[in-house]
Amino acid sequence: MLDVAIIGGGLCGFALARKLRQRGRDIAIFEARDRLGGRILTVAGDRGGGLDLGPTWFWPNTQPLIANLVNELGLQDFAQHDEGAVLHLREAEKSAERIADKPLYDDARRLHGGMAALIDALLAALPADAVHLGHELASLRDCGDHVALEFKTGEEPLEITASRVVLALPPRLLRETVTFTPPLDETMDQAMLGAETWMAAQAKVALEYRDAFWREQNLSGSAFVTHEQAVIGEIFDACDLEAGLHALGGSLALDVGSREAFGAGLQMLLESQICNVFGRDVEPLRIHYQDWAKERLTCSAADRAQHGGDGSGDIANPLLRRVLWDKKLYLGGSETAARNAGYLEGAVDAARRIDRALAAIDVKRGLSEDALFGALPVNEASLARFSAWVDARSDEVFENYRRRLNRALASQERDNLTQIAVLGAVEEVFAQALRLLETLHFDMNGIAVERGRASLTPRIQKPFGELLQAIMDDVVAFNQTSCALSNFPDEHKLSKDYMRVIMQDIAAAWREFSLSANALLLEKRRGPHRQEQIG
Repeated sequence: MLDVAIIGGGLCGFALARKLRQRGRDIAIFEARDRLGGRILTVAGDRGGGLDLGPTWFWPNTQPLIANLVNELGLQDFAQHDEGAVLHLREAEKSAERIADKPLYDDARRLHGGMAALIDALLAALPADAVHLGHELASLRDCGDHVALEFKTGEEPLEITASRVVLALPPRLLRETVTFTPPLDETMDQAMLGAETWMAAQAKVALEYRDAFWREQNLSGSAFVTHEQAVIGEIFDACDLEAGLHALGGSLALDVGSREAFGAGLQMLLESQICNVFGRDVEPLRIHYQDWAKERLTCSAADRAQHGGDGSGDIANPLLRRVLWDKKLYLGGSETAARNAGYLEGAVDAARRIDRALAAIDVKRGLSEDALFGALPVNEASLARFSAWVDARSDEVFENYRRRLNRALASQERDNLTQIAVLGAVEEVFAQALRLLETLHFDMNGIAVERGRASLTPRIQKPFGELLQAIMDDVVAFNQTSCALSNFPDEHKLSKDYMRVIMQDIAAAWREFSLSANALLLEKRRGPHRQEQIG
């Protein structure tokens, strides 16, 4: 039986597998397609380099997790070309308007070889027998102390068992294609249905050329087409000059039905659109096209019917981060992330969340305590254990908040519902943290105390920074997606002033916890002297 079965060979699945393998866990990745990467899809250029037909960029200034992963894997990145004028074609029969000096991509970076380089590097860190292609998950069954998984493999159905299962797939796709026994509750079902899948109903194109003719005209390669006959809505420079790749990329403006209606004639329209925008009769060497709506392993029926946006940057319902089946079943994938849902950053964030939750369970059960903390000095071991405990509290605190909020609604209370529920949940986790600190051993000999504060106190405070931010992210997201709060406008969408009041309450509780934690450390420091005096 596997320790952890990971369903989905995309970025979230591989980022999590890497962390679990580093901790010695027995894991396997099961991917339904005959390729890896999920929505990361890079095609090779005729002259070298890689063209991305899925996610293309990351932003180090605002997306530290993916930036750190790129650095850890030793991958080479480069800035998105953004120099020169931008074009805007407003009317089909007229020339494009030239908008000078308008950078669009901030600090956006791309990877040499395309985003598939991420998957290749992560794959290289895993044993060959840990990855299984052509395994489409059909059903999951809660068996008490483990989960049974049944896969379609093209041959006979395959059943395996695992202590824990991570579903690193779009929630809508899971809801549509996987049978859960017992069924997930109605609240979770609706949360999954409401999670729009990034890029699911979109299509992307990349066109290779002999040279980057637009750069010769002092154009950035960025362009927008907004007239009613638009075929490609957004165009960007997709070159990798070090690899000899000259290309333009774009996202189609046509909806799913229109793309299907044009059929084979779509390629001619794509070429014509580029000529119209750039005012040049240029023929591409090759056109690469990906319609994600035709990918049944990406696009659900709900995504096809919605005709919505690209699904990125939306607020993810925090219910998607609940741990199910007595901590045996986890939802992953970018759509479940607390921040940057739909982006590469969101996929890595989801992997980190699940890794922390699994590590905390291992520590609680004593399964990996020696591996994690055994070689550390006593203070470092206690701090590491405390940090792991705090990292795993996010779901628990959020559920506490929901219970308090539901009780208030059931009691027909109407004032300051969020404020009171958040403060109660936060105060409770601080109280639990103090009780844990009392049980941990600290060697206070030689620990500096300056102006009444032990030097260990800031390190006890540190893990709570991310926890408190995660709690507020979850509260805001939950309130916005809660039907029960739709009749309470002030609670449904929290105003800046209301948020400020809540944060002031949390800050006061935080100060009280910090003072109590510091006093506890000082008490441990005085312990031997007190015992001598008492004796």
